[in-house]
Amino acid sequence: MLTPHAASIQSEALCRLAPVIPVLVIDDASSARALAEALVAGGLPVLEVTLRTPAALDAIREMAKVEGGTVGAGTLLTPADVQAAVAAGARFGVSPGATETILSACEAADLPLLPGAATASEVMRLLERGYTVQKFFPAEANGGAPALKAIGAPIPQVRFCPTGGVSLKNADDYLSLSNTLCVGGSWVAPKDLVAKGDWKAIEELAREAAALAR
Repeated sequence: MLTPHAASIQSEALCRLAPVIPVLVIDDASSARALAEALVAGGLPVLEVTLRTPAALDAIREMAKVEGGTVGAGTLLTPADVQAAVAAGARFGVSPGATETILSACEAADLPLLPGAATASEVMRLLERGYTVQKFFPAEANGGAPALKAIGAPIPQVRFCPTGGVSLKNADDYLSLSNTLCVGGSWVAPKDLVAKGDWKAIEELAREAAALAR
């Protein structure tokens, strides 16, 4: 049984590996391994595959084979999602929000979870349970970097990975905050480049993201 404290320690270690965690929506699992290799080669070793497509679990299986990469499952909503993600090789989980059910399922499965929070009350409830590393989502829709900075003033012991509307244009706004460990974003793997199999271009986008200061 993984405790929330232990989960947060593991999540923080992952978040500190690079300033950006790619958030990936994959439609074709046959391209997953090459995509992961390009992102890892560009300096982004932690990858989140969202469970939003039928190909997601197969994509996680393929990405789990990539040396130097750590793949996790996003959009965890149910205990069944957690079990399927772990069976596919996910090393961590991400949820858009947090319920007792999803938290308990991840703890029972020994899967470190980055639980989503959007308000100070949600952050406090997760903190009470022991989660000191959380996902701020949807970041831009909830006030962006100014809102996250404001939450950090009275709750400085919680660190975040903001996602949702984060791009190369505004990533620095978040990364400059003392309560931000990294950001999550999809801009490093545009669908058109993935469809074309332009792995060199994706590697360059990853390299640019990996060079962001924090």
